[in-house]
Amino acid sequence: MAERASDSPNRGSPSPVRTGRWFDDANPVQAGSARPKAILFDLDDTLIAAHADPDAAWLEATGHIAGRLGPFRAVDVAAALSAVSKRFWSDPVDHRHWRFRVEEARIRVVSLTFGELSRHGHPAPDMQVQVELAGHFSRIRHDRMRLFPETHAVLDRLRGMGMRLGLLTNGPGPEQRAKIDRFDLAHRFDLVQIEGEHGFGKPDDRAYRRALDALGVEPHETWMIGDHLEWDVLGPQRNGMRGIWYDIHAVGLADGTRVVPDRIVHSLSELIDVSDR
Repeated sequence: MAERASDSPNRGSPSPVRTGRWFDDANPVQAGSARPKAILFDLDDTLIAAHADPDAAWLEATGHIAGRLGPFRAVDVAAALSAVSKRFWSDPVDHRHWRFRVEEARIRVVSLTFGELSRHGHPAPDMQVQVELAGHFSRIRHDRMRLFPETHAVLDRLRGMGMRLGLLTNGPGPEQRAKIDRFDLAHRFDLVQIEGEHGFGKPDDRAYRRALDALGVEPHETWMIGDHLEWDVLGPQRNGMRGIWYDIHAVGLADGTRVVPDRIVHSLSELIDVSDR
């Protein structure tokens, strides 16, 4: 999927929400919840690191064409690209449109950036250079994508406990399927549901209801985990599920956020002890 707008751009006050393992078979009262029958997972930045450090990626990408940037310094262009990209992906409506056109979106980000930089009187590099810059960025992001180390162990352990597992991800079908295949995830789920293959995705209520129906579970029996506060926490809660926020960078909830997760975890391994497989 395309780059994401940050759910909590500023480090907030320590969250009052309980962190740590969701459930404990030996002492469910102490753990705060009985075992769910089904768990829904987000994909990008929950099971795989898909969008890590875009600022560094832009800096590396500009370095590839530093000699063709005219009067612009690569470091300044990279900083401007990062700022424009964050604004570009921050609108939910635009985000839904452009996440199905990722390569076009990145070229547009580059074009918008040089449009701003050239206001100071320096001409922008020609379009071929801009397209190459966007292409370098895309290749860097693809090469740096990785599976979180604990992903397979946690999923396999949960399946071994008899839980139904679903994967809900937004974005175009071919791109998301390629990630799922690349990281050997499909056979670990009872349901793989991709926005581009159904015409709707998170936070559309239909996405959650379809997943529940496909897994044959009730909302109160189901939890969802993901890094996006609206898509993976608020949407599931609105449909009667528990929403677990994967705060991968441990930034905490931003001051004034309206979303209150039922649980916060910082790694998948916090969900359950996988050492006793």
